[in-house]
Amino acid sequence: MQGLQYHWYRITPLHLILWPLSILFAVLAASRRALYRLGILSSHHLPVPVIIVGNISVGGTGKTPLTLALAAQLVQHGKQPLIISRGYGGTASGSLAVDRNASAASCGDEPLLMAKRGICPVWIGRDRVATALAALQAHPECDVILSDDGLQHYRLQRDVELVVVDGIRRFGNQQLLPAGPLRESVTRLDSVDAVVVNGGTPLSGEYAMQLAGSRFYNLLDPTRTITTQELQGLRCHAVAGIGNPQRYFDTLHGLGLDCVNHPYPDHHAYTAAELDYAACEALLLTEKDAVKCATFADARYWVLRVDAQIDPALIALILRKMQKHGCETA
Repeated sequence: MQGLQYHWYRITPLHLILWPLSILFAVLAASRRALYRLGILSSHHLPVPVIIVGNISVGGTGKTPLTLALAAQLVQHGKQPLIISRGYGGTASGSLAVDRNASAASCGDEPLLMAKRGICPVWIGRDRVATALAALQAHPECDVILSDDGLQHYRLQRDVELVVVDGIRRFGNQQLLPAGPLRESVTRLDSVDAVVVNGGTPLSGEYAMQLAGSRFYNLLDPTRTITTQELQGLRCHAVAGIGNPQRYFDTLHGLGLDCVNHPYPDHHAYTAAELDYAACEALLLTEKDAVKCATFADARYWVLRVDAQIDPALIALILRKMQKHGCETA
């Protein structure tokens, strides 16, 4: 897969083979969406507003940090949100709540990360409609659903669609899979409610988002923190198994840290042996990776917490959309 990704951000001779497959993918994706739009395939309306936080490209764009930021802001506006996720990478079946003490192997790394934040209930399930209904039955007080990912899950009707875009990589060569990184054409952005750009420079009409963080906490004892100045005096190794590991490494560099970088595939399941780097005095992790390392971590494991800083106009837009759909806002 890593080799294929090389071709997603340029045009190469391999595209003579990939383009026909990409055209087939485009036809199938457009046909499936049309079947839902025409009512031939059934979709389901939920009793509370549904906000989709998705993307049109493969790989990490920042959906989970944005979902958490929106959940926190909705709480500040008097709402009681509920987060649903597919639980990618987890072994659990059916629809179930994510306990903050669960394992990433069972529920997936991103849902566990969100549950540990403790902002609102988090539920997982492949069938997002069934998951949302089960979660609402368990939490009747919840009055809005945030779906982390699910833009292409058209069985679930939605009131607000947000698409997150990597502001640096954007859409690569703008080709659909497998010739490029796109799940849907860039024209899909014309029909969503907002495009949120993570990093880089937003274009006209897009909403800015930045991931910010400079606080490292110890994975064994989160009450312990360490400053970047203290880390500068240590031999640091950085680990990132996210959609775009270089974003994390660039963040550390921007904090003045000179690390030995170790990129891993997205959702990688770590072992203690592979992270036992020689002469490592501080192992710097993303929060997403940290939830998979807690069972074997030692005192060298430090985690950078990041939070999404978003344009205030975005939450205002969401509240207006919810009000337009008959929902009272605080």
